[in-house]
Amino acid sequence: MFDVASSEFLLVVLVALLVIGPKDLPKLLRVVGKWVGKARGVAAQFRSGFDEMVRQSELEELEKKWKAENERIMREHPADPRSDVVGDDPAPAQPELPMTPVATPEAPSQS
Repeated sequence: MFDVASSEFLLVVLVALLVIGPKDLPKLLRVVGKWVGKARGVAAQFRSGFDEMVRQSELEELEKKWKAENERIMREHPADPRSDVVGDDPAPAQPELPMTPVATPEAPSQS
C-alpha cells in the first residue's frame, strides 16, 4: 500500500525524535497505533459489508436464473396428470397379521 524505504523511515523517526522529544515519543506511538488499529477495523468492517452485498447480489441473480430454468423445464416437460391419482398404487397392500399375546414364564416365588 505505502512504499516507504528504510532510509525514508529513518528520516521520519529522526525528525519525530527531534520535534517531539524522547520522553513523549512512546506515548505518541501508542496513540498512533490505536488509531491505525481503529482504521484497520473500520476498513475490515467496510470490506466485509461490501463482500456481503456482492454475495447477496450474486445469490439473487442465481435464484432468478434457476427460476427461469425451472419454468423452461416445466414448460417443456409438463407433469403427467395420471401421476396425481391416489388409487392407482401398483403395489398391493400387505395383509395385517393378528396380534397374539406372548406368554412369559413366571419367576419362582421365594417362600
